[in-house]
Amino acid sequence: MAISVMLSKLGEGMAVSLLIFVVTLVFSLPLGMLVAFGRMAKNPLVRGIFKVYISIMRGTPLMLQLMMIYFGPFYLFGIQNTPTWKNTAVAVGFVLNYAAYFAEIYRGGIESIPNGQYEAAKILGYSKGQTFMRIILPQVVKVILPSVTNETITLVKDTSLAFTIGILEMFTVAKALASAQASMIPFIFAGVFYYIFNFVVAFLMERLEKKLNYYK
Repeated sequence: MAISVMLSKLGEGMAVSLLIFVVTLVFSLPLGMLVAFGRMAKNPLVRGIFKVYISIMRGTPLMLQLMMIYFGPFYLFGIQNTPTWKNTAVAVGFVLNYAAYFAEIYRGGIESIPNGQYEAAKILGYSKGQTFMRIILPQVVKVILPSVTNETITLVKDTSLAFTIGILEMFTVAKALASAQASMIPFIFAGVFYYIFNFVVAFLMERLEKKLNYYK
């Protein structure tokens, strides 16, 4: 197989990996914030529910979660799987999993802010919403950005787990090509693609981190 054809097929797989990456970030980042609020709720029942959710998502493999979401409706309710459900299951699995990780990152960042800042904002007449959006959140973003960067880089590599339920992302395409040609070349190209993907993500996050370090 010509190198150009191989790169074309890997490029198609890379596009699927990129789509999984983008969808996961777009939905898991805001969902993670909501989960963090639930985890810090004063109501013990609400706090307990979100604590259990985070524990399950972080304590079981993402691969297993994808399989449970994809096959669950069939085995539990007899609902036949459809081609579109495969894509939906991947999106739901990745978003729910990464929302749990981001929630704990958010929680750590929020709890690192001194209580004095909340008290000062209250004296100045800020509402709770204004205090969080204008004073707390900007500081939290600076604190958690390195951890978010690490999770984002991990997400790039975790997109390969979509093969579990038959999604043809880049790693799956590389395995198929390597098997068909009895060659390591597709894996080498896939490794280069992943490295470039991660390099771009790390570069952009580093630029953002430097931009937020306005006191240095």
